[in-house]
Amino acid sequence: MPNVVVIGAQWGDEGKGRIVDLISEKVDIIVRYQGGNNAGHTIVIGDEKVVLHHLPSGILREDKLSVIGNGVVVDPKVLLQEIIELESAGYSANENNLKISDRAHVIMPYHREIDMARESMNGKGKIGTTGRGIGPVYEDKAARRGIKFADLIDPDSLSARLKDVLEERNSYLTKVLGGNPLNFEEIFQEYVQYGRELKRFSCDVSTLLNKSISNGQNILFEGAQGALLDIDFGTYPYVTSSSSGSGGASIGTGVSPTKIDTVLGISKAYTTRVGEGPFPTEISGELGEELRQAGGEFGATTGRSRRCGWFDAFALKYAAQINGISWLAVTKLDVLSGFKKINVCIGYRYKGQQLTSFPSNNQVLKDIEPIYLEMEGWKEDISEAKELSELPIQARKYLEKLEETTGVPIYTVSLGPSREKIIFLNEIFS
Repeated sequence: MPNVVVIGAQWGDEGKGRIVDLISEKVDIIVRYQGGNNAGHTIVIGDEKVVLHHLPSGILREDKLSVIGNGVVVDPKVLLQEIIELESAGYSANENNLKISDRAHVIMPYHREIDMARESMNGKGKIGTTGRGIGPVYEDKAARRGIKFADLIDPDSLSARLKDVLEERNSYLTKVLGGNPLNFEEIFQEYVQYGRELKRFSCDVSTLLNKSISNGQNILFEGAQGALLDIDFGTYPYVTSSSSGSGGASIGTGVSPTKIDTVLGISKAYTTRVGEGPFPTEISGELGEELRQAGGEFGATTGRSRRCGWFDAFALKYAAQINGISWLAVTKLDVLSGFKKINVCIGYRYKGQQLTSFPSNNQVLKDIEPIYLEMEGWKEDISEAKELSELPIQARKYLEKLEETTGVPIYTVSLGPSREKIIFLNEIFS
């Protein structure tokens, strides 16, 4: 059985949680390796919808171990509420099926204040963050002024670290951002209680995972956001603040790359993007709104409407290159039913020249001309199809074209939000 990394192959919101939930039955451990509660994974089981933010999507499987790695940033207040909501829905999140890395960094109140104040000041130049403090906490991590989970669960360590950090953060909040200072005692008393409640989950995750692999167990590494939002390889600066690509699985868990066997990329049958930044295949006007409504393209965490566009095979081929994507899971193919013509972007043209690689310059990306291949759409409702042969010929040709233009074989195709509305074309677990 392989150890598999699951990543978003576009700009996020590709349906990673749904796919992880489906294939988690084939593994022993599911570990989230980066991001924070700015990610929202929606899973539909029967008539029930469960939205997860911190917790790995495998938490819905009773006999699996779910792990939050060191690369994740944790908002303890939000996490505790998420656990309560999960348990009220009839699922379990306890010390037996959930572990949290003692090296994960903690989102503090000043991180959220800084995040929102910066976005307000930036106006038209804003990044489009969720305002949840994700960027500032990763910033503090890199600046060596962060507070780790190990500090949160130790009152003495929390007090010492908070005293060191809060004075500097308050100075920045008040003198630079024009905000109000935060009170040490109020934060300490609130967060020391969070630490007491969460201490039972604390774990040396790297040791746990490596021992599990040595004992023959297999792991599914779950990323958040998408490959094109990676801090290094995404459309910087309109990116997330962590390594959302496959390389982040090792950084965010302490498991060597040599112990990872394959990378599964998740992609919608079209493309979406939330927030600011270049989006070469974006569809404007009525057609874009039609696609948004058909796909229910509104964020699970924020409710923000997503920008919609045609499938960008050129961008996905780039994502496959930098992440070693071996297989592709295509979601929401059913959303395209009813469109007479469907476009696939097979290349970019800039100032009359066809590009051979994905641009690193956002000014270029803003001005590129997508090169489209127009394909015939289909009218049929395909949501009840159980086999590839039951899909209209146009839908099958569309999937073949996605494989051809991206160079990545398709593992599975989903035709709706529930667990059973999926067709497996290949098998990667043996």
